[in-house]
Amino acid sequence: MDVSYINPFIEAVDTVFTTMLDVKPQRNGLKVSDGQAKGPLVTSLVGLSGQVSGVVALRFPPQTALQLASRMLGTPMTAVNDEVTDAVAELANMVAGSAKAKFNHDPPLELGLPTVVDGTGYRLRYPTKSVWLEVPFTSNAGNFTMEVTYNPN
Repeated sequence: MDVSYINPFIEAVDTVFTTMLDVKPQRNGLKVSDGQAKGPLVTSLVGLSGQVSGVVALRFPPQTALQLASRMLGTPMTAVNDEVTDAVAELANMVAGSAKAKFNHDPPLELGLPTVVDGTGYRLRYPTKSVWLEVPFTSNAGNFTMEVTYNPN
């Protein structure tokens, strides 16, 4: 696995969160993920297809999702509801779109519709031999992780 493919996603998290939310995320390493949700999480996934296929996922504890949605919507959010899941979906979409622009593929990568999963004890799975890279972040809005898996086609 070429970890250089994850750099556009890390840069995209920084750009989107700083520009759109006035949140400065701090990256805390890089590791291989087991895909297992640890505690309750709100996860938004966006599929990628083209010369590279894969998935980018943003995983937020509920309190972080509420803080970020409140910033996006300009109103305090107190419960994970449709507005919060829509905001989290849009964040993943913006991160994927920003990363996509950095890949310079012809034809360009295609993005799927964001999907949001929330709850406890679920596991993200992708085809055998695919590896999920996990990047944990801290921020003034709360901790979260980004996970990316891909296969060059």
